Amino acid sequence: MLITFFRAIILYVIVLIVMRLMGKREIGQLQPFELAISIMIADLATIPMTELGIPISNGIIPILGLLVMHLVISIINMKSLKAREIICGKPSILIYRGKINEEALRKERFTINELEERLRGNNVVNLGDVEYAILETSGQVTVIQKPEKRNTIPEDFQIQPEYEGIPYDLVIDGKIMEKNLQALGKNYMWLKKQVEKFKIKPEEALVVTIDGKGQIFCQEKNKKK
Repeated sequence: MLITFFRAIILYVIVLIVMRLMGKREIGQLQPFELAISIMIADLATIPMTELGIPISNGIIPILGLLVMHLVISIINMKSLKAREIICGKPSILIYRGKINEEALRKERFTINELEERLRGNNVVNLGDVEYAILETSGQVTVIQKPEKRNTIPEDFQIQPEYEGIPYDLVIDGKIMEKNLQALGKNYMWLKKQVEKFKIKPEEALVVTIDGKGQIFCQEKNKKK
């Protein structure tokens, strides 16, 4: 029983490391070769996890081999455009200048209902509002609406918004984010002074953030009874 437990932990750690080394794509953004490798890794980890008669190395070595294969294919993709097209394929234009491309739909085995579903997933409910719909190699559909149907942006009104920058976490669950304070050129005493405005100490905060305009958000942790 304990052997199975420890084998499961070891294989979990190995798979976790391998998946981290493969990158940070979401499942819906995986290329076909990445999805295939991910499925194979899951299968390879399952067998030695439950079958005690199989050496654990029989699972670890093939998993590491698939990682090497993934890295090699990724490098080839970056170096060769032709290889990238063969391995990952090319995007398909499903709607071109407001007109549905029936040939592309047939080639990709896409129905009108599926197309409408993907459009709704992009907050577009009317086919007539779409200028371009592109089926990406990851399976995602990118939608570009007609100019008159797009949301307005400040540039449309010749407005130049102020630069906002990015927000920084200063405290998370009572822990001081020292690196973020250093990036802002601040220190603990400055943080303490800011948080005291909310009548608490930094260590008592659930979260403290600062945005690009210098606005502080602070929320106190629930006090334990």
